[in-house]
Order: sequence, then structure tokens, then C-alpha cells
Amino acid sequence: MKPGGGPYCSPSVIAADYTRLDRAVAQAVRGGADWLHLDVMDGCFVPNITLGPPVVAAIRKICPLPLDVHLMIVEPRRHLDAFIRAGADWITVHVETCPHLHSDLALIRQAGRRAGVTLNPLTPVEALEPVLPFADLVLVMGVNPGFSGQKLIPETLAKVEWLRRRRSEGGYRFLIEFDGGVNPANASAILAAGCDVLVAGSAVYEAPNPARAIRALKAKR
Repeated sequence: MKPGGGPYCSPSVIAADYTRLDRAVAQAVRGGADWLHLDVMDGCFVPNITLGPPVVAAIRKICPLPLDVHLMIVEPRRHLDAFIRAGADWITVHVETCPHLHSDLALIRQAGRRAGVTLNPLTPVEALEPVLPFADLVLVMGVNPGFSGQKLIPETLAKVEWLRRRRSEGGYRFLIEFDGGVNPANASAILAAGCDVLVAGSAVYEAPNPARAIRALKAKR
């Protein structure tokens, strides 16, 4: 995968039926998904609680796709090794929860995984400037994290545009991912802003045919 080579799609199982995660994985594979997005929430940094390393490890056993793990948790460094051992391929941490962000990204890379960084909608995107050379992925949140099914905050698209410019100016190779309120009606605008990877939860797993919904997102330009 390379910048500008998409659109890529990473369906988020937060909107799937947790009693049938095997079916959610199969639907993602059938739809041609590039990754599977796993939202890890601790009930502290964000108001919801979702899954942890044991669930990631269980999904790893049945999922042939790279696992795109988004840590919405306080003190993520304490848990990096557990998620690495569970089988995460991409691990994304928040600038708001990492006082030593540079070294956290380095730890992920040293373990042979791809390092991602993200920020909440109200955090200025310029906060990421110092670590852009060390990130494999930058995730732009289009909603306040915690729950699926929210409407996209339009102003967050400016962050995607800023990242696209900085990537070009700096000669960086990070992918730009967007998560929050993604659906067929706004996917083209998100991609036009400079996004490479679309994360979609409700738009995929609440659709009548999730595999078809993934293919429709990947067909957007």
C-alpha cells in the first residue's frame, strides 16, 4: 500500500455483531477490504469500552487481513506489547495520551509493526508536525471517538488537506486514514481531500450487504 494508491478500506468491527465476529471477518474479506479496523476503548479516554488483546488475538486466528488497531486508551505504552503479541499489524496511538509520542512510535516500529498516530477533532493537526517523519499512518478522526454511527464533522476535512500538503512538502510516506461518519455520500469528498484509507463501521456492518458496501466505498474516487 502506498500514498495515493487507494482508495483502501478498513471496515470497523465496532458496528458489527460481536456474537458473530467470524461473519464480520468473512464479509470484510468477501468485500475486498484491505485491513480490518479494531477500535480499542477503555471507558476513560473515551466513554465507551470495547475490546482488548484477547479479542484481537481471537480475530487474528480467523482473519487473513492486516489488523488495524486503534488504541483509544490512556497510557497506551503499558499495553503496546500485549497488542503486538495479539497480532496487531498497524497500531495507532493518540497524541493526547502519549507524553513521549516519538518513542512510542519507535517502540511499535522496533517490534516490526507499522506505527500510526491520531488526534481528536478539537486537537490542532499541527500537533503532529514533530512526528510526521516517524509515522507510517496518520489517522484523522471525523467525529469525537467513542461510538459508531455519528455524523462527520465537516471541518475535520481541512486536517486531511493539511496532511496531504505536508506529506508532499516533506517527502513523507505516511498513509492518511479517516475514521468517523464515513458513508457512500461523503466518501468522495474525503478522498478528494487527500485520504488514502477509509474506515467505515455503520456504513458497512449496518448495510443490508456489508461486502457490497465495502466494494462501493472502494469504487469511490
